Amino acid sequence: MANVETTQRIEALFERISSLIDHARTYAISAVKIAEVKTRYEVGRYIFEDEQQGERAKYGEQVLQQLSARLMERYGADWTYDTLIRCRKFYQAYANASIVATPLPQLENQGEAPDSKQVADCGNGVATIQLPRFILSWSHYLVLMRIENIEARSFYELECAQQQWSVKQLSRQVGSSLYERLALSRKKDEVMRLAQEGQTVEKPEDIIKNPLTLEFLGLKPETVYTESKLENAIISKMQQFLLELGKGFLFEARQKRFTFDERNFYVDLVFYNRLLKCYVLIDLKTGDLTHQDLGQMQMYVNYYDRYVKQDFENPTIGILLCSEKSDALVELTLPEDSNVYASQYSLYLPDKTLLQRKLKEWREELTE
Repeated sequence: MANVETTQRIEALFERISSLIDHARTYAISAVKIAEVKTRYEVGRYIFEDEQQGERAKYGEQVLQQLSARLMERYGADWTYDTLIRCRKFYQAYANASIVATPLPQLENQGEAPDSKQVADCGNGVATIQLPRFILSWSHYLVLMRIENIEARSFYELECAQQQWSVKQLSRQVGSSLYERLALSRKKDEVMRLAQEGQTVEKPEDIIKNPLTLEFLGLKPETVYTESKLENAIISKMQQFLLELGKGFLFEARQKRFTFDERNFYVDLVFYNRLLKCYVLIDLKTGDLTHQDLGQMQMYVNYYDRYVKQDFENPTIGILLCSEKSDALVELTLPEDSNVYASQYSLYLPDKTLLQRKLKEWREELTE
């Protein structure tokens, strides 16, 4: 008996110490990454401020290359001429950023406060300067600093931290114009919230994007394909599809059968959203959306609400994912309180310039 109690005590102690060591290692890795980003920001600031004293063209040729050579001699190959150029661009991108994003608790616990300050050498003495709050790795910021729109950049930075996107995933979301697509799918007074808080999921409309970008499926827009082929392609790329759907989605089933009035019906894809606490049914349509399609999805939603949904869960959401849709047809067919939505999908990355222009026009209308 004593041996069993001793073994249990050792096991419990081992688990507690292991958790402590793992946390410390995670914190150390995060601290090193943040320190690297802050250092490169300050390097960029030093270069930018010194650069103002001379002619820019000559500065780049005569100073940065010599500076790079000396830095690489002392600190290694990381400090190339191109790296110094990127540091300067990084400083310029973030020096005047005015978006004050909602603090992320998990980051604050790592010691990264929103009002981070640093003592800087100002020649005749020292002064305290305000630093932006950096929450990602340098590799992530190499992608982010190319985004000129400050609000879009703040959105991607927050989403990247919250969703733990890799650099590849971040690049894909920026390339697919996620910010613009979400902004244009929302009410005008909610757009600024994207930059301050990232994508919030509080109501069914928050998970809708127009269009949903499915370029990762590898289907050619000019070729003919069936709904079954589209479904198979989504299933084979489910991880990417979940990333495109957004926050909180869990996949449950494909071709989910239910029987009503002695007839079998099949829902193409069934998901559950843990943030909204409800089922999300998706039907795929490769042709033009019809009022019969909308009526069928409304029936699916009604069935789930009456026979599947638990009392603690919220009403089911139905999404018709289609290649073409008429907003007028959707509005005329569905009642105002319907939980059914039609969303277009695209098999290629959207025209970012076009989306940005639409968003700008939308903002100007709101300002007026």
